[in-house]
Amino acid sequence: MPDLLIDACGWAAVVDARLNVDLEIERTIGPSRWLIPIQVKQELERMNQKRNDLLLDLLFSRTEILDSRHTHTDDALLELAKERGARVLTVDKELKRRLVAEGCGYLEVVRDRSLRLVE
Repeated sequence: MPDLLIDACGWAAVVDARLNVDLEIERTIGPSRWLIPIQVKQELERMNQKRNDLLLDLLFSRTEILDSRHTHTDDALLELAKERGARVLTVDKELKRRLVAEGCGYLEVVRDRSLRLVE
């Protein structure tokens, strides 16, 4: 089962697009293990104080929280993606650029309210 790392902005984009995230992930990469670094969890909790519509109970019930030695969220996601051969759910342009440069794939939310796999 492949690993899928979830970035805070990627999760927010999924929620905003009202995607059926289970179906879209299954369609693009198949059944997967959802993972978030502790930095992403903390970022989502901060975001949720302002938005309160991020469905964090759903996300946290399905994910494994990972420790990372990095303080910057993008560095943690990149390191874990390389270590685990994982794809990253994100809409962050700079993170996507860095992932591609390191040979890592990602999932992004596209305009037609679906996910697209870029490898």
